[in-house]
Amino acid sequence: MDLGLKNKVVVVTGASRGIGRAIAHGFAEEGARLSICGRTQDTLQDVKDELTAKGAEVFAKLTDVTDGEQVDAFIAETVETYGGINVVVNNVGGSRWTPLEDISDTEWHEILDLNLVSGARVNRRAIPEMKKQGSGVILMITSIYGREGGGHITYNAAKAAEISMTKSLAKELAPDNIRVNSVAPGSILFPGGGWARRIAADPAAMEAFVKSDMPLGRFGKPEEIANVIVFLASERASLVTGTCVNVDGCQSHSNI
Repeated sequence: MDLGLKNKVVVVTGASRGIGRAIAHGFAEEGARLSICGRTQDTLQDVKDELTAKGAEVFAKLTDVTDGEQVDAFIAETVETYGGINVVVNNVGGSRWTPLEDISDTEWHEILDLNLVSGARVNRRAIPEMKKQGSGVILMITSIYGREGGGHITYNAAKAAEISMTKSLAKELAPDNIRVNSVAPGSILFPGGGWARRIAADPAAMEAFVKSDMPLGRFGKPEEIANVIVFLASERASLVTGTCVNVDGCQSHSNI
């Protein structure tokens, strides 16, 4: 199926590993022109090399999306390189497992900034470019634990806020023909990721977790998230906006 993404300019934050890396590869396979960022130069360069080896056009810049000036530079240089932005995928996020009574105000602000405000920051810079061209797509990588309980308190709160922001932004930008959606992954396994570290630390506990929580009997793969993201970015999903799509192998329990 041709998704019509050839030569579209796609920004992917946190693209140097895991889900972000898979998303970048998914768009490359559709012929999109990529603008990627990450906080680690070596892994970011590795992904750029992988993508260019596939024949993709790639702009890569070392960027911490919690820093407004760095985001300004990243988006400005993307527009300078390609002339505009068609799609933004906000993939940056993370959590800490601090007991509630030990969570400082600073940690709350850091987790909210990393997961929620960073996406708002990137969107704020990209939306004017989308309005100029009369269309665009914004996608937020959230979590099933933004839809129900299960993750850590600060992570749940931040991911729930991302989903809420997605809905509000979709309504606000619909008159400008800009679609906004979120995707909520379940537990996704990839080298160097949190689940890989937990498996290495306690394989028996993780085996029990899979049996109790994973109806498909396995963790998800980054490529399975990327496939949904690429579809939602395309005109094949032209009526889909303001929604949150679970990609979790029925791991979650919510009916909505």
